[in-house]
Amino acid sequence: MKHLPDTPDALVLRTDFSDDGTWRAVCEASAAPSPGDGFLANVSFVDDRAFESAAVPDLIAAAAGGGYRAFMFVVDAVTIRDADHPVLVVDLADQAGRTFRVIPSEMWGVENNLSLGNMEFDEFASAVDAAGVFRGFE
Repeated sequence: MKHLPDTPDALVLRTDFSDDGTWRAVCEASAAPSPGDGFLANVSFVDDRAFESAAVPDLIAAAAGGGYRAFMFVVDAVTIRDADHPVLVVDLADQAGRTFRVIPSEMWGVENNLSLGNMEFDEFASAVDAAGVFRGFE
């Protein structure tokens, strides 16, 4: 598999190419400022068919040896199909391959806190709803 591009930002990687409009909507929603505070997710979008249908183990291998953050976001078939467009978050470090999902409007909080080390992957993974989706802290 192709290696992921180098970036100082967290990756948002597209693996499902069935709906360009939904891909663009997820990108727009994930890059939007948080309501009230205006926090932004520091992300780089990767729209490359070389990663089409890639599974989590393939993505971990593609990230090996790169200077990436300890996690990545993946826009997969579930993201595209589901009305809330929950993006897959993949742990690349502590428990490589562990995942949870996050709605695009909450990606800023995941990215900011994981990137700065303010919070651990487990804290977000433990705060998901019954569907396995992080929708923010109450």
